[in-house]
Amino acid sequence: MSDIKEQLFIGGKWQSAAATIPVEDPSTGDTIGTLGAGQAGDIDAAVKAAQAALAGPWGKATAAERGRLLAKISKAVEAQADMLAALEARDVGKPLKQARSDVTALARYLEFYAGAADKLHGQTIPFLADYTVYTLREPHGVTGHIIPWNYPMQIMGRSVSAALACGNAAVVKPAEEASLTALAFARIASEAGLPAGALNVVTGLGESAGAALAGHPGVHHVSFTGSPEVGALVQAAAGKNAVPVTLELGGKSPQLVFADANLERALPFLVNAGIQNAGQTCSAGSRLLVQRKVYDNVLEKLSARYRALKVGAARDDLDVGPLISAGQKARVEKLIARGRSDGLNVAAEGSIMGNAPKGGHYVAPLLFAGVKPDHLLAQDEIFGPVQVVIPFEDEEEAVAIANGTPYGLVAGVWTGDGSRAMRLAQQIRAGQVFINNYGAAGGVELPFGGTGRSGHGREKGFEALFAFSRLKTVAAYHGRD
Repeated sequence: MSDIKEQLFIGGKWQSAAATIPVEDPSTGDTIGTLGAGQAGDIDAAVKAAQAALAGPWGKATAAERGRLLAKISKAVEAQADMLAALEARDVGKPLKQARSDVTALARYLEFYAGAADKLHGQTIPFLADYTVYTLREPHGVTGHIIPWNYPMQIMGRSVSAALACGNAAVVKPAEEASLTALAFARIASEAGLPAGALNVVTGLGESAGAALAGHPGVHHVSFTGSPEVGALVQAAAGKNAVPVTLELGGKSPQLVFADANLERALPFLVNAGIQNAGQTCSAGSRLLVQRKVYDNVLEKLSARYRALKVGAARDDLDVGPLISAGQKARVEKLIARGRSDGLNVAAEGSIMGNAPKGGHYVAPLLFAGVKPDHLLAQDEIFGPVQVVIPFEDEEEAVAIANGTPYGLVAGVWTGDGSRAMRLAQQIRAGQVFINNYGAAGGVELPFGGTGRSGHGREKGFEALFAFSRLKTVAAYHGRD
């Protein structure tokens, strides 16, 4: 374990925290170290460090210089990929192969925004005679980033990289359940030459450090990924300072499988979208909507895949790892028990390996079949390795079911009919719709965000640069008075 866990990274230096919180290994349930429990004063120090960076070398750097530095940090991340993957796997509990994908995504975000940094252009606007009007894209200033525990590297990468590319200085509050790679990334970025104060990491509890960051008057934009309940609190705190907020709040994403779909291609996506990271994924494709014509066939094939799923410690690199905590495990088990008590059909279940540590937070993947669209398990975000299968007759019913939750983050459409795919892509309420695929291999370039209870604003792709910058209009009169 790193020797920086009990420290906060503020102004380019490691600083001790007055209190600590434990770090748990979800695979074993063992306490493996401690983190600094940052407080409001630490957040204030980090904001002031970010302000100093903006007044110093970081604020004076050109867009091209920012891009070159982000590219250098990307290479540094790649050089330490094995260390970061092992750290993420142990901290979050995800299988190593999934953690390696997260490192690749972090490096790719840095690479993408490195290339985009000097391409965020303004416009000229035709106006009255004797006027020249143009727009500028400027950084907000200090940006706050509240990162969840399920994909710390990926979500930090997608928000922090875009913010830095625009010339902001960032203050990051990672989740108390999984902060180790955020701290490791701060060290890597600093060693690669990122100026002091451009990136600050304050670990701690959400109700203290997180609340202080969201409501700090010196923060000019807040990015939050997490639950709708906490998202509402973040938005309210930032709203007191009239600060824009990007919220990504989860989903109950549907995958629509029509009778003419290529099932051999679809099946691996259908299952993986529900059990990746033990189902602890905001965009998990947890509702499988299957046309009745092929329902029995699809259910049989899905069940066979579920029965083959193996669950174990992160280090064993199986299909599914543990849930993040005992509390999360209890929540998921309660929802599963609700499904069983309501008489839902358990079509198939995966297996927890006998060598899985007894103290780990393991839940066997579960497939419920014949679920009614309005059942709790088809409406609420479970955030565990559980999928529900829902039959439908035709397009109209499929769209109604797909849009029948308060969420609207991601959807998948599986069909061989191109016209149908285009129709449904427009009719389904979601921030992203994937046709004959799901997730597009992470899609760093693809704008991401939701509607309704899934939040608002967009991250990823070039669109994120608009969120992390503000538009200024300049109207110059050059006529003769």
